[in-house]
Amino acid sequence: MTITKILIANRGEIACRIIRTARTMGIATVAVYSDADASALHVEMADEAVLIGPAAASDSYLNSDAVLNAANVTGADAIHPGYGFLSENPEFVERVERAGLIFIGPSARAIRAMGLKDAAKALMEKAKVPVVPGYHGEAQDLVVLAGKANEIGFPVLIKARAGGGGKGMRKVDRQEDFSAALSSARREAKASFGDDRVLVEKYVATPRHIEIQVFGDSHGNAVHLFERDCSAQRRHQKVIEEAPAPGMPDDMREAMGAAAVQAAKAIDYAGAGTVEFIVDASEGLRADRFWFMEMNTRLQVEHPVTEMITGLDLVEWQIRVASGEPLPMAQGQLSINGHAVEARIYAEDAEKGFLPAVGRLAHLAFPRGDIRVDSGVRSGDEITPFYDPMIAKMVAHGKTRTEALGKLAGALGRTEIAGTVTNTAFLARLCRDEDFAAGRLDTGLIDRNLESLTARVPAPEPITVLAVLAASGMVPASSGKPVSVAEIGPFEAWGMPARTVGMELDGTDTVFHVAREGKDAWMVSGDTLADGGLRFDAVRRNGDDWLFSTDGVTRRCRLILSESEVVVFHEGLTHRFARPRGLRADDLAAGGDQVVSMMPGIIKQVLVEPGQEVRAGDAMVIMEAMKMEMTLSAPRDGTVAEVMVAAGSQVADGAVLATLAEEARAA
Repeated sequence: MTITKILIANRGEIACRIIRTARTMGIATVAVYSDADASALHVEMADEAVLIGPAAASDSYLNSDAVLNAANVTGADAIHPGYGFLSENPEFVERVERAGLIFIGPSARAIRAMGLKDAAKALMEKAKVPVVPGYHGEAQDLVVLAGKANEIGFPVLIKARAGGGGKGMRKVDRQEDFSAALSSARREAKASFGDDRVLVEKYVATPRHIEIQVFGDSHGNAVHLFERDCSAQRRHQKVIEEAPAPGMPDDMREAMGAAAVQAAKAIDYAGAGTVEFIVDASEGLRADRFWFMEMNTRLQVEHPVTEMITGLDLVEWQIRVASGEPLPMAQGQLSINGHAVEARIYAEDAEKGFLPAVGRLAHLAFPRGDIRVDSGVRSGDEITPFYDPMIAKMVAHGKTRTEALGKLAGALGRTEIAGTVTNTAFLARLCRDEDFAAGRLDTGLIDRNLESLTARVPAPEPITVLAVLAASGMVPASSGKPVSVAEIGPFEAWGMPARTVGMELDGTDTVFHVAREGKDAWMVSGDTLADGGLRFDAVRRNGDDWLFSTDGVTRRCRLILSESEVVVFHEGLTHRFARPRGLRADDLAAGGDQVVSMMPGIIKQVLVEPGQEVRAGDAMVIMEAMKMEMTLSAPRDGTVAEVMVAAGSQVADGAVLATLAEEARAA
């Protein structure tokens, strides 16, 4: 079977990643896109592109009818699902094959076999793959489950049999807490997956998440491409992944690899897959302390670290296997070269509980050199509330783990992103965390060290003052150029130019006075400054590059100006300064008449109506943005005056959703 044109049923960085490999293989590509992605990078890169629906994923990237129609219209002979969306939907696989197309992935039967945790674990037990001690049976009444928990021994873990991502999962330390935890887990599982059935397993006290990359073909061959350690997690979501696993002994690698291959062969697996294991690291890594968790029947987000240590292109392997070719290499031909670490760069605010963020990328620049960056966005693109807020995956490779971590931390510090808040500082700190750097990691490491990893680093006063000076608009774009009358305004031309500048610092609108004191010298005054003001002996600017001197010390930085903020990149840190915009949603706890959206999103539920009495903190509106549900509450006691939205409404950042009657304000 020869593949000549691939439709990529995905978006973002993975779509771009697949296009690059297809291009090197001489295969044409078709992108699909939603209304929100009309100008996206993957659309620009593909040979053809087809609009498949509105912004909501359910109406576009999850719309199998639209995807199959796009393949038919463009004459594609294969579909690559990427990850997420339709990638693990067996019904979609069957529809692709009935349409006479090649699905670049495993069979529907294999996907179904691994789709439910309890069934998959029962299958693995039969295949002699180690499984976590626990109960994976059909009986679901409280008496049976509680009895099994007692047999296993506390602590235990209740887990939803369907889905993942930590939903429907509860740790139970004591027998008397089991009933309440079970009810809570069932409710969440039902809401998330439509299935409230659970399994009960032994809780591993010092767990590491280690997974094995496997590959099978249609000729009965299967190999493993070694392990990845994904123990650095937050809320059961991977943050940093690496290969090989720190401290992995040869006998354990061999045992885990053999178990993963056995799992793949048990379901006649063809294509790329990942077998995930939970590992008890309480006494280090041992070959008798790993157990099967689940199998992901697709390409993983973190596959680049495997590519970096093996020198292979896993997407190319996927395409060749789907074309009917045997695996390109046998197990004995595969080897590990060095160490690779990957960090997921997201638009999210680590200081605010990793709240997802949105915004237009006013500036995006990654460091050059031997750092791999997989991204699906460019400067000027917008991070919207409709999809995962990933900006890029950054991967570093070195001869040793220490070298790779150092490269990654340095590259994260040199990454420049303006227009939205990101997690780059958090990721860089994690790379340098004492325990993480030493390889003393488990899935609880980030939570234990969260305060130090997310602590805010205040900007040095000279950086704050430089941001104020930049916001004044008085410094010309070219170094040493005199300021003209046109640049400083007619009233300032009568004397040394001066302006009043507003800047938001720590949520408070602050006023500064900026005055020129010579050709390149400036004085910035303000009540919040240590000595009432700071003098720059010299300021030189060349585009976004700034050079400034205070008290005999000269510093260099990069600075990006936009209508809403000033962003300064200095010594590996990003300092953001918002220009005043009035009352923010975060300020509403202190009072106010309005309930305001924190970011663009979709209204899920309106809980109040005009004339209704509310108390401060009462839930008024529930909205969803970036896959996260947020409840917006009444800013004070009062009476609802007006409701501007309804369920299903799409709202912008800062949109007023509801108001309280003014006369109800407390005196």
